[in-house]
Amino acid sequence: MQFHHHGYVSEDPRVAGAAGTGIDRPADLPDEMDVLIVGSGPAGMLMAAQMSQFPGVTTRIIERRGGRLPLGQADGIQPRSVETFAAFGFAERITAEAYNIAFMNFWGPDPENPGNIIRTTRTEDYGLKISEFPHLIVNQARVLDYFAEAAEIGPGRITPDYGVEFLGLTVHEGDEYPVEVRVRYAAGEREGEERTIRAKYVAGCDGARSRVREAIGRQHVGEFSAHAWGVMDIMVETDFPDWRTKCAINAEAGNILHIPREGGYLSRVYVDLGEVAADDNHQVRSTPIEKVIEKANEILYPYSLDVKEIAWSSVYEVGHRVTDGFDDVSGASERTPRVFLTGDACHTHSAKAGQGMNVSMQDGFNLGWKLGSVLTGRNPESLLATFTAERQPVAQQLIDFDREWSSLMARKPEEISDPQELSNYYLATAEFPSGFMTHYSPSAITGTDEHQSLAAGFPLGRRFKSVEVVRVCDGNAVHLGHHARADGRWRVYVFADAGGSRVGEWASVAGPVLAGFTPSDADADAIFDVKAIYQDAYEDIDILSVPKLFLPKSGPLRLTDWEKVYTAAPNTWCKDDIFAEREVSRDGVVVVVRPDQYVAAVLPLDATAELESFLKGAFLPA
Repeated sequence: MQFHHHGYVSEDPRVAGAAGTGIDRPADLPDEMDVLIVGSGPAGMLMAAQMSQFPGVTTRIIERRGGRLPLGQADGIQPRSVETFAAFGFAERITAEAYNIAFMNFWGPDPENPGNIIRTTRTEDYGLKISEFPHLIVNQARVLDYFAEAAEIGPGRITPDYGVEFLGLTVHEGDEYPVEVRVRYAAGEREGEERTIRAKYVAGCDGARSRVREAIGRQHVGEFSAHAWGVMDIMVETDFPDWRTKCAINAEAGNILHIPREGGYLSRVYVDLGEVAADDNHQVRSTPIEKVIEKANEILYPYSLDVKEIAWSSVYEVGHRVTDGFDDVSGASERTPRVFLTGDACHTHSAKAGQGMNVSMQDGFNLGWKLGSVLTGRNPESLLATFTAERQPVAQQLIDFDREWSSLMARKPEEISDPQELSNYYLATAEFPSGFMTHYSPSAITGTDEHQSLAAGFPLGRRFKSVEVVRVCDGNAVHLGHHARADGRWRVYVFADAGGSRVGEWASVAGPVLAGFTPSDADADAIFDVKAIYQDAYEDIDILSVPKLFLPKSGPLRLTDWEKVYTAAPNTWCKDDIFAEREVSRDGVVVVVRPDQYVAAVLPLDATAELESFLKGAFLPA
């Protein structure tokens, strides 16, 4: 984290100075705004945190509840989400309070006494194998708290407008603020009062029963399965030996997915309630919690649970549905989308794969920087069409994965031919639930792969996978990707040729190209955060001799940023060589990364004309 470039700060350096709309932000909803976010769930709160980095954009977030969410339903935090938390500045703090999944154990019927269960497999959790970020369990409400803090301490100073209910909207093309939104105050002194506000864009982050989805005529496509599960967050006394380890339990009496929660005592238990009759009409949702606990004890036999406290519980039928569109543009229309859907508003599924909150947050991350970039004049409005193009296929892949995982979890013992099948599937598919399999297709912001072989470990359209490097200015080992923050900037990683002789030539040509898309009154790195990674030992690099493009001056004091020059040469503190780890050509290569951490372009050092062509397709001139 860097600060002091605006002068000495003796208070919390995470709190940015208020700017733009963050200065004297009105307490009440204005009549007009650039972006209206409806709903303060994971997608909505991440968007608020992202939009707070664009203080020139007027953004408000409304929520029908009277205050913060006290207890969330989602709790699984995949490694990609922790990576995202790092970009918003709170990964370490939330990891410290969360439950870290180190193992997942599998239990099945005892062959000698099938009425009892025994442990059949211990597996290291996939998070340990594929990422430097952990697989966590933490209450959704705490995730929202952290994003709320990030939104409030960002320069835009965004805070939710609680107690405001969305009623409906109408889009009037041709107006400066074309989305007319009807709202009602649901709490406080103005309770019951209705009013109309107008916005340039609306993001529907209002859950599975989304009114925004209904207002734009979109529909969920899919159905509920004929299988019900009870879920409960409980404090218990038990003799089950794996109570503090994540477990999948298959018994003659049914199935349990058991997930320890943060704090050392709380656990979440998903309990298989079996098939649901065709004429049930959702009556299974009224199953008493006592019945769910009784069923859990039947499944766990010969072990037992003595439930001391129930923090939260519910009964649900597994549903797999994707909305028929993620924005308000239908058919062959080429008009700019004005209303967008994220999270449960456009995809719903079971909770057992730990995907809902995680995929929802990536929806919000994808949309947030695009809205900010368009509204600040960096990118054309056509950029907004890429939201649906990129996120709808991801949602469908999620539904397909979850359908298979849910089916495997709900099997009866006699349907299982291989006791290791579930654990093998869990590990074999690890990168998908982790959030690392998302792959965006070529577009104006994701290039084509003719030069992919120069950096095979940074696949185009996939998230930039970090590796440790050595920071030249101080010799410290740091993760190259962890320096990136969710500040709306693009990253340009310049991997130098052996000896670095060609980097100066690249910088002399590419520098003016990048400057052509950067406002003249802004810092040189306001749009593009350009970093160099050399191959020499760090003590052999004369940092004053590197191109000035990698030593930009920023802030009102015009101070040099020394932290953009790195080396891949291993030393006492860094054992990795990023060139070897990510199959980067020793002849050098340029890797361009989007604000949401996805690789946008891979180019040779001599392809500055291709770089300029790519940027012209994605950006507006400054």
